[in-house]
Amino acid sequence: MSHLPPSNTPLNQHSLSALEFWLNQLGAEKNPDNPSVWYWFSSAWKAQIILNREELCVIWDKGSTQSQCCFSYGLSREDVETAINEGPIKRS
Repeated sequence: MSHLPPSNTPLNQHSLSALEFWLNQLGAEKNPDNPSVWYWFSSAWKAQIILNREELCVIWDKGSTQSQCCFSYGLSREDVETAINEGPIKRS
């Protein structure tokens, strides 16, 4: 049985345990010293996901380049997951 609401449900309609379950399902690892911070690694980059009070922030690290984006908890889980999967923002 899934512990998550439908993917089009806004993050602010998820319980904390559902958000943690989702991040765990993505393969993210919780920081043992700060439960609001999660780490997610891909072959091309790594990301730090921070569960702030007002928004979910992602800091991507690709070599010597970092980029950050914060997402409102009013966005759907699906939209936020898609954005995180896109990886770091490409700058010209």
